[in-house]
Amino acid sequence: MSNKIYPIGIQNFEKIRKEGLFYIDKTALVYQMVKTGSYYFLSRPRRFGKSLLVSTLEAYFQGKKELFEGLAMEKLEKEWIKHPILHLDLNIEKYDSLQSLEDILEKAIVAWEKLYGAEPSERSLSLRFAGVIERACKQAGHRVVILVDEYDKPMLQSIGDEELQKEFRKTLQAFYGAIKTMDGYIQFAFLTGVTKFGKVSVFSALNNLIDLSMDERYVALCGITEEEIRTNLEQELYELADRQRMGYEEVCRELKECYDGYHFVEDSIGIYNPFSLLNTFYKMKFGNYWFETGTPTYLVELLQMHHYDLHKMAHVETDADVLNSIDSSSTNPIPVIYQSGYLTIKGYDREFGIYRLGFPNREVEEGFMKFLLPYYANTDKVEAPFEVQKFVREIRAGDYDSFFRRLQSFFADTTYEIIREQELHYQNVLFVVFKLMGFYTNVEYRTSEGRIDLVLQTDKFIYVMEFKLDGTAEEALRQINEKHYAQPFAADSRKLFKIGVNFSAKTRNIEKWIVEF
Repeated sequence: MSNKIYPIGIQNFEKIRKEGLFYIDKTALVYQMVKTGSYYFLSRPRRFGKSLLVSTLEAYFQGKKELFEGLAMEKLEKEWIKHPILHLDLNIEKYDSLQSLEDILEKAIVAWEKLYGAEPSERSLSLRFAGVIERACKQAGHRVVILVDEYDKPMLQSIGDEELQKEFRKTLQAFYGAIKTMDGYIQFAFLTGVTKFGKVSVFSALNNLIDLSMDERYVALCGITEEEIRTNLEQELYELADRQRMGYEEVCRELKECYDGYHFVEDSIGIYNPFSLLNTFYKMKFGNYWFETGTPTYLVELLQMHHYDLHKMAHVETDADVLNSIDSSSTNPIPVIYQSGYLTIKGYDREFGIYRLGFPNREVEEGFMKFLLPYYANTDKVEAPFEVQKFVREIRAGDYDSFFRRLQSFFADTTYEIIREQELHYQNVLFVVFKLMGFYTNVEYRTSEGRIDLVLQTDKFIYVMEFKLDGTAEEALRQINEKHYAQPFAADSRKLFKIGVNFSAKTRNIEKWIVEF
Protein backbone atom coordinates (compact mmCIF):
# COMPACT_ATOMS: atom_id res chain seq x y z
CA MET A 1 0.00 0.00 0.00
CA SER A 2 1.24 3.50 -0.88
CA ASN A 3 2.53 5.66 1.98
CA LYS A 4 1.91 8.95 0.15
CA ILE A 5 -0.08 11.62 1.98
CA TYR A 6 -2.10 13.63 -0.53
CA PRO A 7 -2.53 17.39 0.09
CA ILE A 8 -6.28 17.39 -0.63
CA GLY A 9 -7.64 20.81 0.29
CA ILE A 10 -4.17 22.00 1.37
CA GLN A 11 -2.91 24.97 -0.64
CA ASN A 12 0.03 26.06 1.47
CA PHE A 13 3.41 25.17 -0.06
CA GLU A 14 5.31 25.46 3.23
CA LYS A 15 2.91 23.08 5.00
CA ILE A 16 3.13 20.56 2.14
CA ARG A 17 6.92 20.58 2.17
CA LYS A 18 7.43 20.58 5.95
CA GLU A 19 4.92 17.78 6.54
CA GLY A 20 6.22 15.65 3.67
CA LEU A 21 2.97 15.67 1.68
CA PHE A 22 2.85 14.54 -1.93
CA TYR A 23 4.04 17.27 -4.32
CA ILE A 24 4.65 17.22 -8.06
CA ASP A 25 7.59 19.50 -8.81
CA LYS A 26 6.52 22.59 -10.78
CA THR A 27 9.45 24.73 -9.66
CA ALA A 28 11.38 24.63 -12.95
CA LEU A 29 8.41 26.37 -14.60
CA VAL A 30 8.16 28.79 -11.66
CA TYR A 31 11.85 29.67 -12.05
CA GLN A 32 11.45 30.19 -15.80
CA MET A 33 8.49 32.51 -15.17
CA VAL A 34 10.11 34.69 -12.50
CA LYS A 35 13.32 35.10 -14.50
CA THR A 36 11.70 36.05 -17.81
CA GLY A 37 9.05 38.60 -16.77
CA SER A 38 7.67 40.74 -13.96
CA TYR A 39 3.89 41.00 -14.33
CA TYR A 40 1.70 37.95 -14.95
CA PHE A 41 -1.89 36.82 -15.03
CA LEU A 42 -3.10 33.20 -15.06
CA SER A 43 -6.67 32.01 -15.51
CA ARG A 44 -7.52 28.43 -14.53
CA PRO A 45 -10.69 26.65 -13.32
CA ARG A 46 -11.40 26.31 -9.61
CA ARG A 47 -9.56 23.56 -7.67
CA PHE A 48 -6.76 23.56 -10.23
CA GLY A 49 -3.86 24.53 -7.95
CA LYS A 50 -3.80 28.31 -8.45
CA SER A 51 -3.60 29.02 -4.71
CA LEU A 52 -0.80 26.47 -4.27
CA LEU A 53 1.11 28.16 -7.11
CA VAL A 54 0.70 31.55 -5.40
CA SER A 55 1.90 30.01 -2.12
CA THR A 56 4.93 28.50 -3.92
CA LEU A 57 5.82 31.93 -5.32
CA GLU A 58 5.45 33.42 -1.85
CA ALA A 59 7.87 30.88 -0.32
CA TYR A 60 10.35 31.46 -3.16
CA PHE A 61 10.33 35.25 -2.82
CA GLN A 62 10.63 34.93 0.97
CA GLY A 63 13.95 33.22 0.28
CA LYS A 64 12.95 29.97 2.01
CA LYS A 65 15.53 27.82 0.31
CA GLU A 66 15.03 24.92 2.73
CA LEU A 67 11.50 24.33 1.41
CA PHE A 68 12.84 23.67 -2.09
CA GLU A 69 15.32 20.97 -1.09
CA GLY A 70 15.27 18.18 -3.66
CA LEU A 71 13.24 20.23 -6.16
CA ALA A 72 14.42 21.73 -9.45
CA MET A 73 14.48 25.22 -7.94
CA GLU A 74 17.23 24.22 -5.46
CA LYS A 75 19.73 23.83 -8.29
CA LEU A 76 18.43 26.67 -10.45
CA GLU A 77 18.31 29.55 -7.94
CA LYS A 78 21.63 30.86 -6.59
CA GLU A 79 20.71 34.10 -4.74
CA TRP A 80 17.57 33.46 -2.61
CA ILE A 81 16.78 37.12 -1.95
CA LYS A 82 14.06 37.88 0.62
CA HIS A 83 11.51 40.34 -0.77
CA PRO A 84 8.63 42.06 1.03
CA ILE A 85 5.38 40.31 0.01
CA LEU A 86 1.91 41.80 -0.32
CA HIS A 87 -0.48 38.85 -0.63
CA LEU A 88 -4.16 39.55 -1.26
CA ASP A 89 -6.64 36.64 -1.27
CA LEU A 90 -10.10 37.63 -2.51
CA ASN A 91 -11.46 34.10 -2.23
CA ILE A 92 -12.59 34.38 1.38
CA GLU A 93 -15.47 36.86 1.13
CA LYS A 94 -19.04 36.82 -0.15
CA TYR A 95 -19.37 39.85 -2.41
CA ASP A 96 -22.97 41.07 -2.30
CA SER A 97 -22.29 44.79 -1.88
CA LEU A 98 -19.56 47.34 -2.57
CA GLN A 99 -18.93 47.47 1.18
CA SER A 100 -17.98 43.76 1.22
CA LEU A 101 -15.19 44.42 -1.30
CA GLU A 102 -14.01 47.60 0.42
CA ASP A 103 -13.94 45.77 3.77
CA ILE A 104 -11.57 43.05 2.55
CA LEU A 105 -9.28 45.59 0.81
CA GLU A 106 -9.30 47.72 3.97
CA LYS A 107 -8.40 44.69 6.11
CA ALA A 108 -5.42 43.85 3.86
CA ILE A 109 -4.12 47.42 3.74
CA VAL A 110 -4.42 47.89 7.52
CA ALA A 111 -2.32 44.74 8.04
CA TRP A 112 0.32 46.01 5.59
CA GLU A 113 0.33 49.49 7.16
CA LYS A 114 1.06 47.91 10.56
CA LEU A 115 4.23 46.48 8.99
CA TYR A 116 5.31 49.36 6.79
CA GLY A 117 3.60 52.47 8.19
CA ALA A 118 0.90 54.84 6.92
CA GLU A 119 0.56 58.44 5.79
CA PRO A 120 -2.45 60.59 6.78
CA SER A 121 -2.59 62.14 3.30
CA GLU A 122 -3.22 58.70 1.74
CA ARG A 123 -6.98 58.49 2.10
CA SER A 124 -8.22 56.32 -0.78
CA LEU A 125 -7.60 52.57 -0.95
CA SER A 126 -5.46 52.94 -4.08
CA LEU A 127 -3.30 55.73 -2.59
CA ARG A 128 -2.77 53.72 0.61
CA PHE A 129 -1.82 50.65 -1.47
CA ALA A 130 0.69 52.69 -3.49
CA GLY A 131 2.13 54.14 -0.27
CA VAL A 132 2.57 50.68 1.25
CA ILE A 133 4.39 49.46 -1.88
CA GLU A 134 6.84 52.37 -1.76
CA ARG A 135 7.57 52.15 1.97
CA ALA A 136 7.91 48.33 1.91
CA CYS A 137 10.52 48.57 -0.82
CA LYS A 138 12.49 51.33 0.93
CA GLN A 139 12.42 49.64 4.34
CA ALA A 140 13.40 46.17 3.06
CA GLY A 141 15.97 47.39 0.57
CA HIS A 142 14.43 45.09 -2.04
CA ARG A 143 11.53 45.49 -4.43
CA VAL A 144 8.07 44.30 -3.49
CA VAL A 145 6.30 41.13 -4.68
CA ILE A 146 2.51 41.39 -5.12
CA LEU A 147 0.39 38.23 -5.20
CA VAL A 148 -3.37 38.39 -5.81
CA ASP A 149 -5.38 35.17 -5.56
CA GLU A 150 -8.86 34.96 -7.17
CA TYR A 151 -8.83 38.59 -8.29
CA ASP A 152 -12.17 38.07 -10.11
CA LYS A 153 -14.31 36.70 -7.25
CA PRO A 154 -16.27 39.99 -6.76
CA MET A 155 -16.97 40.25 -10.51
CA LEU A 156 -18.12 36.64 -10.79
CA GLN A 157 -20.44 36.84 -7.79
CA SER A 158 -22.12 39.95 -9.20
CA ILE A 159 -22.84 38.60 -12.69
CA GLY A 160 -26.34 39.74 -13.59
CA ASP A 161 -26.15 42.84 -11.35
CA GLU A 162 -24.75 45.43 -13.73
CA GLU A 163 -24.74 48.29 -11.22
CA LEU A 164 -22.82 46.31 -8.61
CA GLN A 165 -20.37 45.09 -11.24
CA LYS A 166 -19.78 48.69 -12.29
CA GLU A 167 -19.00 49.65 -8.67
CA PHE A 168 -16.67 46.66 -8.20
CA ARG A 169 -14.95 47.45 -11.48
CA LYS A 170 -14.30 51.10 -10.53
CA THR A 171 -12.88 50.11 -7.14
CA LEU A 172 -10.66 47.33 -8.49
CA GLN A 173 -9.48 49.39 -11.49
CA ALA A 174 -8.14 52.06 -9.17
CA PHE A 175 -6.71 49.55 -6.70
CA TYR A 176 -4.86 47.44 -9.28
CA GLY A 177 -3.83 50.61 -11.13
CA ALA A 178 -1.49 51.34 -8.22
CA ILE A 179 0.59 48.34 -9.30
CA LYS A 180 1.38 49.94 -12.65
CA THR A 181 2.10 53.40 -11.23
CA MET A 182 4.54 51.95 -8.66
CA ASP A 183 6.51 49.91 -11.19
CA GLY A 184 9.90 51.13 -9.91
CA TYR A 185 9.22 49.59 -6.49
CA ILE A 186 7.91 46.22 -7.69
CA GLN A 187 9.98 43.11 -8.44
CA PHE A 188 7.14 40.81 -9.44
CA ALA A 189 3.33 40.71 -9.57
CA PHE A 190 1.14 37.67 -10.15
CA LEU A 191 -2.65 37.65 -10.36
CA THR A 192 -4.82 34.55 -10.64
CA GLY A 193 -8.50 34.00 -11.24
CA VAL A 194 -11.03 31.74 -12.90
CA THR A 195 -11.91 34.30 -15.58
CA LYS A 196 -10.48 37.25 -17.42
CA PHE A 197 -12.76 40.27 -17.64
CA GLY A 198 -11.92 42.34 -20.68
CA LYS A 199 -12.78 45.60 -22.44
CA VAL A 200 -13.45 48.41 -19.93
CA SER A 201 -12.59 46.07 -17.08
CA VAL A 202 -10.50 45.82 -13.95
CA PHE A 203 -7.46 45.31 -16.19
CA SER A 204 -7.82 48.56 -18.16
CA ALA A 205 -5.40 50.30 -15.76
CA LEU A 206 -3.11 47.26 -15.58
CA ASN A 207 -2.32 46.58 -19.24
CA ASN A 208 1.26 45.49 -18.63
CA LEU A 209 0.32 41.96 -17.50
CA ILE A 210 1.61 38.97 -19.46
CA ASP A 211 -1.34 36.56 -19.78
CA LEU A 212 -0.16 32.96 -19.35
CA SER A 213 -3.65 31.47 -19.66
CA MET A 214 -3.18 30.34 -23.28
CA ASP A 215 0.63 30.17 -23.30
CA GLU A 216 1.84 26.74 -24.42
CA ARG A 217 5.05 27.00 -22.34
CA TYR A 218 3.01 27.14 -19.13
CA VAL A 219 0.10 24.73 -19.77
CA ALA A 220 1.43 22.40 -17.03
CA LEU A 221 1.99 25.15 -14.43
CA CYS A 222 -1.28 24.10 -12.75
CA GLY A 223 -2.84 20.67 -13.08
CA ILE A 224 -1.10 17.34 -13.75
CA THR A 225 0.14 15.79 -17.00
CA GLU A 226 0.00 12.11 -17.92
CA GLU A 227 3.80 11.95 -17.81
CA GLU A 228 3.75 13.34 -14.26
CA ILE A 229 1.21 10.70 -13.22
CA ARG A 230 3.25 7.83 -14.62
CA THR A 231 6.48 9.23 -13.16
CA ASN A 232 5.20 10.09 -9.67
CA LEU A 233 2.32 7.66 -9.16
CA GLU A 234 3.40 4.42 -10.86
CA GLN A 235 2.97 2.23 -7.78
CA GLU A 236 -0.38 3.85 -7.00
CA LEU A 237 -1.60 3.17 -10.55
CA TYR A 238 -1.02 -0.55 -10.01
CA GLU A 239 -2.72 -0.37 -6.63
CA LEU A 240 -5.73 1.45 -8.12
CA ALA A 241 -5.95 -1.14 -10.90
CA ASP A 242 -5.87 -3.94 -8.34
CA ARG A 243 -8.54 -2.31 -6.13
CA GLN A 244 -10.83 -1.69 -9.10
CA ARG A 245 -10.20 -5.16 -10.58
CA MET A 246 -8.85 -3.59 -13.77
CA GLY A 247 -5.68 -3.97 -15.78
CA TYR A 248 -2.93 -1.34 -15.56
CA GLU A 249 -3.56 0.16 -19.01
CA GLU A 250 -7.32 -0.09 -18.47
CA VAL A 251 -7.11 1.98 -15.29
CA CYS A 252 -4.91 4.54 -17.09
CA ARG A 253 -7.56 4.84 -19.82
CA GLU A 254 -10.30 5.27 -17.22
CA LEU A 255 -8.34 8.01 -15.45
CA LYS A 256 -7.83 9.76 -18.77
CA GLU A 257 -11.49 9.53 -19.73
CA CYS A 258 -12.66 10.79 -16.33
CA TYR A 259 -10.18 13.56 -15.50
CA ASP A 260 -7.91 14.41 -18.44
CA GLY A 261 -8.79 16.49 -21.47
CA TYR A 262 -8.16 20.08 -20.40
CA HIS A 263 -6.48 21.95 -23.25
CA PHE A 264 -5.71 25.57 -22.48
CA VAL A 265 -4.10 26.22 -25.86
CA GLU A 266 -4.43 24.56 -29.26
CA ASP A 267 -2.49 21.35 -29.98
CA SER A 268 -1.20 21.13 -26.39
CA ILE A 269 -0.90 18.14 -24.10
CA GLY A 270 -3.95 17.27 -22.02
CA ILE A 271 -4.02 18.34 -18.37
CA TYR A 272 -5.68 16.30 -15.63
CA ASN A 273 -7.84 17.90 -12.95
CA PRO A 274 -5.55 17.64 -9.87
CA PHE A 275 -8.34 17.70 -7.28
CA SER A 276 -10.23 14.75 -8.79
CA LEU A 277 -7.04 12.86 -9.55
CA LEU A 278 -5.62 13.07 -6.02
CA ASN A 279 -9.00 12.16 -4.50
CA THR A 280 -9.10 9.09 -6.74
CA PHE A 281 -5.71 7.90 -5.47
CA TYR A 282 -6.59 8.77 -1.87
CA LYS A 283 -9.85 6.80 -1.95
CA MET A 284 -8.68 4.28 -4.55
CA LYS A 285 -11.95 4.65 -6.42
CA PHE A 286 -13.34 6.80 -9.21
CA GLY A 287 -15.81 9.58 -8.46
CA ASN A 288 -17.06 13.01 -9.51
CA TYR A 289 -14.92 14.73 -6.88
CA TRP A 290 -14.63 18.13 -8.58
CA PHE A 291 -18.41 18.41 -8.84
CA GLU A 292 -18.98 17.35 -5.25
CA THR A 293 -17.26 20.57 -4.13
CA GLY A 294 -20.02 22.61 -5.78
CA THR A 295 -20.78 24.17 -9.13
CA PRO A 296 -21.52 27.92 -9.19
CA THR A 297 -25.18 28.71 -9.90
CA TYR A 298 -24.16 31.82 -11.88
CA LEU A 299 -23.34 29.52 -14.79
CA VAL A 300 -26.95 28.32 -15.04
CA GLU A 301 -28.20 31.84 -14.48
CA LEU A 302 -26.11 32.99 -17.44
CA LEU A 303 -27.41 30.19 -19.68
CA GLN A 304 -31.03 30.89 -18.78
CA MET A 305 -30.67 34.67 -18.82
CA HIS A 306 -29.44 34.56 -22.40
CA HIS A 307 -31.83 31.75 -23.50
CA TYR A 308 -28.91 29.60 -24.56
CA ASP A 309 -29.46 26.53 -26.72
CA LEU A 310 -27.68 23.82 -24.70
CA HIS A 311 -27.24 21.65 -27.77
CA LYS A 312 -24.79 24.24 -29.14
CA MET A 313 -22.60 23.87 -26.06
CA ALA A 314 -21.43 20.43 -27.21
CA HIS A 315 -19.85 21.85 -30.39
CA VAL A 316 -19.15 25.57 -29.89
CA GLU A 317 -16.89 27.40 -32.34
CA THR A 318 -15.32 30.71 -31.36
CA ASP A 319 -12.11 32.76 -31.59
CA ALA A 320 -9.33 33.71 -29.16
CA ASP A 321 -10.80 37.16 -28.44
CA VAL A 322 -13.97 35.58 -27.07
CA LEU A 323 -12.12 32.91 -25.05
CA ASN A 324 -9.68 35.36 -23.54
CA SER A 325 -11.99 38.13 -22.49
CA ILE A 326 -15.26 38.33 -20.62
CA ASP A 327 -17.32 41.46 -20.99
CA SER A 328 -19.64 41.69 -18.01
CA SER A 329 -22.48 42.98 -20.20
CA SER A 330 -22.01 40.30 -22.88
CA THR A 331 -24.90 38.13 -24.00
CA ASN A 332 -22.56 35.20 -24.67
CA PRO A 333 -22.22 32.83 -21.68
CA ILE A 334 -19.58 30.64 -23.40
CA PRO A 335 -16.41 32.54 -22.30
CA VAL A 336 -17.39 32.21 -18.62
CA ILE A 337 -18.27 28.52 -19.03
CA TYR A 338 -14.99 27.88 -20.89
CA GLN A 339 -12.83 29.72 -18.37
CA SER A 340 -14.67 28.05 -15.48
CA GLY A 341 -13.49 24.68 -16.82
CA TYR A 342 -16.76 23.21 -18.13
CA LEU A 343 -15.63 23.48 -21.75
CA THR A 344 -12.15 23.18 -23.20
CA ILE A 345 -10.35 23.41 -26.54
CA LYS A 346 -11.02 20.34 -28.70
CA GLY A 347 -9.76 21.56 -32.06
CA TYR A 348 -8.32 24.55 -33.89
CA ASP A 349 -8.64 25.89 -37.45
CA ARG A 350 -5.35 27.72 -38.08
CA GLU A 351 -6.51 29.30 -41.32
CA PHE A 352 -9.38 31.19 -39.68
CA GLY A 353 -8.17 31.20 -36.05
CA ILE A 354 -11.31 29.38 -34.89
CA TYR A 355 -11.41 27.18 -31.78
CA ARG A 356 -13.79 24.24 -31.40
CA LEU A 357 -14.87 23.66 -27.81
CA GLY A 358 -16.31 20.67 -26.00
CA PHE A 359 -16.52 19.05 -22.59
CA PRO A 360 -13.03 18.11 -21.32
CA ASN A 361 -13.90 14.73 -19.82
CA ARG A 362 -16.65 12.46 -18.54
CA GLU A 363 -16.68 13.86 -15.01
CA VAL A 364 -17.37 17.37 -16.27
CA GLU A 365 -19.87 16.39 -18.95
CA GLU A 366 -21.93 14.08 -16.76
CA GLY A 367 -21.64 16.30 -13.69
CA PHE A 368 -22.67 19.43 -15.56
CA MET A 369 -25.68 17.75 -17.14
CA LYS A 370 -26.80 16.41 -13.73
CA PHE A 371 -26.36 19.88 -12.29
CA LEU A 372 -28.43 21.48 -15.08
CA LEU A 373 -31.33 19.03 -14.93
CA PRO A 374 -33.23 20.48 -11.92
CA TYR A 375 -32.94 24.00 -13.38
CA TYR A 376 -34.59 22.97 -16.66
CA ALA A 377 -36.91 20.11 -15.74
CA ASN A 378 -39.62 19.65 -13.14
CA THR A 379 -37.49 17.71 -10.66
CA ASP A 380 -35.44 18.58 -7.58
CA LYS A 381 -31.72 18.10 -7.03
CA VAL A 382 -32.20 15.07 -4.80
CA GLU A 383 -34.50 13.19 -7.19
CA ALA A 384 -32.76 14.09 -10.48
CA PRO A 385 -30.15 11.24 -10.47
CA PHE A 386 -32.84 8.67 -9.64
CA GLU A 387 -35.07 9.95 -12.44
CA VAL A 388 -32.27 9.38 -14.96
CA GLN A 389 -31.76 5.89 -13.55
CA LYS A 390 -35.46 5.16 -14.06
CA PHE A 391 -35.35 6.47 -17.63
CA VAL A 392 -32.47 4.12 -18.43
CA ARG A 393 -34.16 1.09 -16.84
CA GLU A 394 -37.40 1.71 -18.76
CA ILE A 395 -35.59 2.02 -22.07
CA ARG A 396 -33.54 -1.10 -21.38
CA ALA A 397 -36.76 -2.98 -20.61
CA GLY A 398 -38.56 -1.77 -23.75
CA ASP A 399 -41.11 0.09 -21.61
CA TYR A 400 -41.47 3.15 -23.83
CA ASP A 401 -44.89 4.18 -22.41
CA SER A 402 -43.46 4.58 -18.88
CA PHE A 403 -40.50 6.40 -20.38
CA PHE A 404 -42.68 9.00 -22.10
CA ARG A 405 -44.98 9.42 -19.11
CA ARG A 406 -41.90 10.16 -16.98
CA LEU A 407 -40.69 12.58 -19.65
CA GLN A 408 -44.08 14.32 -19.56
CA SER A 409 -43.62 14.92 -15.84
CA PHE A 410 -40.36 16.74 -16.58
CA PHE A 411 -42.25 19.42 -18.49
CA ALA A 412 -45.06 19.89 -15.96
CA ASP A 413 -45.41 23.16 -14.02
CA THR A 414 -42.13 24.57 -15.24
CA THR A 415 -41.41 28.19 -14.35
CA TYR A 416 -38.68 28.83 -16.92
CA GLU A 417 -39.91 31.32 -19.57
CA ILE A 418 -41.80 28.62 -21.38
CA ILE A 419 -44.24 30.82 -23.33
CA ARG A 420 -41.67 32.98 -25.10
CA GLU A 421 -39.01 30.30 -25.33
CA GLN A 422 -41.11 27.13 -25.50
CA GLU A 423 -39.34 25.58 -28.48
CA LEU A 424 -35.90 26.16 -26.99
CA HIS A 425 -37.08 24.97 -23.59
CA TYR A 426 -38.35 21.61 -24.78
CA GLN A 427 -35.17 21.12 -26.81
CA ASN A 428 -33.02 21.95 -23.76
CA VAL A 429 -34.90 19.53 -21.50
CA LEU A 430 -34.64 16.74 -24.07
CA PHE A 431 -30.97 17.50 -24.64
CA VAL A 432 -30.09 17.24 -20.92
CA VAL A 433 -32.15 14.06 -20.43
CA PHE A 434 -30.74 12.25 -23.45
CA LYS A 435 -27.21 13.49 -22.75
CA LEU A 436 -27.43 11.92 -19.28
CA MET A 437 -28.87 8.71 -20.70
CA GLY A 438 -25.95 8.65 -23.12
CA PHE A 439 -23.62 7.68 -20.28
CA TYR A 440 -25.52 4.39 -19.96
CA THR A 441 -26.92 3.84 -23.45
CA ASN A 442 -25.86 4.70 -26.99
CA VAL A 443 -27.54 7.99 -27.94
CA GLU A 444 -27.30 9.95 -31.19
CA TYR A 445 -29.10 13.25 -30.97
CA ARG A 446 -29.52 15.79 -33.76
CA THR A 447 -31.51 19.01 -33.93
CA SER A 448 -32.33 21.24 -36.88
CA GLU A 449 -34.82 24.11 -37.21
CA GLY A 450 -36.97 22.96 -34.32
CA ARG A 451 -37.04 19.31 -35.39
CA ILE A 452 -35.33 16.61 -33.37
CA ASP A 453 -34.50 13.10 -34.41
CA LEU A 454 -32.98 10.68 -31.99
CA VAL A 455 -31.51 7.18 -32.10
CA LEU A 456 -31.23 5.38 -28.78
CA GLN A 457 -29.67 1.91 -28.55
CA THR A 458 -29.52 -0.67 -25.76
CA ASP A 459 -28.40 -4.31 -25.78
CA LYS A 460 -31.89 -5.51 -26.80
CA PHE A 461 -33.64 -2.53 -28.39
CA ILE A 462 -33.18 0.28 -30.92
CA TYR A 463 -35.42 3.34 -30.70
CA VAL A 464 -35.68 5.75 -33.62
CA MET A 465 -37.59 8.84 -32.50
CA GLU A 466 -38.75 12.01 -34.21
CA PHE A 467 -40.02 14.98 -32.18
CA LYS A 468 -42.34 17.67 -33.54
CA LEU A 469 -43.47 20.96 -32.06
CA ASP A 470 -47.12 21.74 -32.81
CA GLY A 471 -47.31 19.11 -35.49
CA THR A 472 -48.69 15.61 -34.98
CA ALA A 473 -47.22 12.35 -33.72
CA GLU A 474 -48.46 10.76 -36.99
CA GLU A 475 -46.53 13.34 -39.01
CA ALA A 476 -43.38 12.63 -36.99
CA LEU A 477 -43.72 8.86 -37.55
CA ARG A 478 -44.35 9.43 -41.27
CA GLN A 479 -41.10 11.42 -41.46
CA ILE A 480 -39.15 8.51 -39.91
CA ASN A 481 -40.50 6.20 -42.64
CA GLU A 482 -40.26 8.63 -45.57
CA LYS A 483 -36.69 9.65 -44.74
CA HIS A 484 -35.68 6.04 -43.95
CA TYR A 485 -34.23 6.90 -40.53
CA ALA A 486 -34.37 3.22 -39.55
CA GLN A 487 -32.55 1.97 -42.66
CA PRO A 488 -29.08 1.71 -41.03
CA PHE A 489 -30.49 -0.90 -38.62
CA ALA A 490 -32.24 -3.11 -41.16
CA ALA A 491 -29.84 -6.03 -40.59
CA ASP A 492 -29.67 -5.58 -36.82
CA SER A 493 -31.12 -8.43 -34.73
CA ARG A 494 -32.33 -6.13 -31.93
CA LYS A 495 -35.99 -5.15 -31.76
CA LEU A 496 -36.58 -1.75 -33.37
CA PHE A 497 -39.19 0.82 -32.31
CA LYS A 498 -40.09 3.78 -34.53
CA ILE A 499 -41.67 6.47 -32.36
CA GLY A 500 -43.30 9.73 -33.48
CA VAL A 501 -43.71 12.34 -30.75
CA ASN A 502 -45.55 15.67 -30.76
CA PHE A 503 -44.93 18.50 -28.30
CA SER A 504 -47.85 20.92 -27.86
CA ALA A 505 -47.23 24.64 -27.25
CA LYS A 506 -50.77 24.92 -25.86
CA THR A 507 -50.34 22.28 -23.15
CA ARG A 508 -46.60 22.97 -22.90
CA ASN A 509 -45.93 19.26 -22.79
CA ILE A 510 -45.66 16.07 -24.81
CA GLU A 511 -49.14 15.72 -26.29
CA LYS A 512 -48.92 12.29 -27.94
CA TRP A 513 -46.55 9.54 -29.00
CA ILE A 514 -47.23 6.66 -31.39
CA VAL A 515 -45.09 3.58 -31.89
CA GLU A 516 -44.51 1.33 -34.86
CA PHE A 517 -42.61 -1.96 -34.52
